[in-house]
Amino acid sequence: MASNMTRRVAFAAVAIPLALLVVWSGGWPLALLVATVAALGARELVAIAEASGNRPLRPNTVLLAGAVPLAVHAALAIPAAGDWFAEAWPYLVGVGMVLWLGELLWQRAPTERPLAAIGISAFAVLYAAVLPAFLLGIRHGAFGVRSWAGTALVFFPLVVIWVCDTAAMFAGKAIGGPKLAPVISPGKTRVGGVAGIVGGAAVAPLFALWLFPLAGIDLALLPALLTALVLSVVGQLGDLAESLFKREAGVKDSSNLIPGHGGVLDRFDALYVALPVAALCYKLAGVM
Repeated sequence: MASNMTRRVAFAAVAIPLALLVVWSGGWPLALLVATVAALGARELVAIAEASGNRPLRPNTVLLAGAVPLAVHAALAIPAAGDWFAEAWPYLVGVGMVLWLGELLWQRAPTERPLAAIGISAFAVLYAAVLPAFLLGIRHGAFGVRSWAGTALVFFPLVVIWVCDTAAMFAGKAIGGPKLAPVISPGKTRVGGVAGIVGGAAVAPLFALWLFPLAGIDLALLPALLTALVLSVVGQLGDLAESLFKREAGVKDSSNLIPGHGGVLDRFDALYVALPVAALCYKLAGVM
């Protein structure tokens, strides 16, 4: 446990300043980072599916997952590209699905679970690429490069999820008690779940009363608090969802890519589902 925590702290000490710099800079470097995370996440989800006996369409699934954030950023950063995507996206989805079905017919026999192969492949792109691409919308929906306002909006859900996860872990280990979802994730407790929600909500005053005003963001304490509460609940659901996938496959971690954390999915499972919810909350609050 101590060794694992040491690796976590060491990784965070390097990763957090780098993430802050890339998010503040924005632009294509941030889009490339999100694209890399999306491709790695899709690769891990495909590997989990393979461990459970399925055979998704691996290469094109990973490539498409990496392409989605780049396309989203192009639509946000280049007005002509945004106009083109706004008109062309239904046709791109339709033609892409036809091509994917053609690949399925070429690559999979009826005995190789073709329905599961195409379903998991499509879900991997939606889950590992479309969901994290909302980060780009939050960062660049209303703010250009080198913006502290856009950075603050991105880091609010990041910090809420991190504090929620940390509070839930320590409270669960220290207090114990009834399990939150014993079949899916035996290590999580109800006490930990409540502590996670309280911890995530405690982030709201820090941002609403200090960081958001410094960055020029007008988000009052009450909507910030409600957003943090929702994100804390949704984030834990995202964590449990990824545990459900791993439980089916009988694996502990999605990979061993990140020291002390497991894989990309293990680190960002809660954030994946929190980002689109955060974007919606910001939209309703009028800050995006």
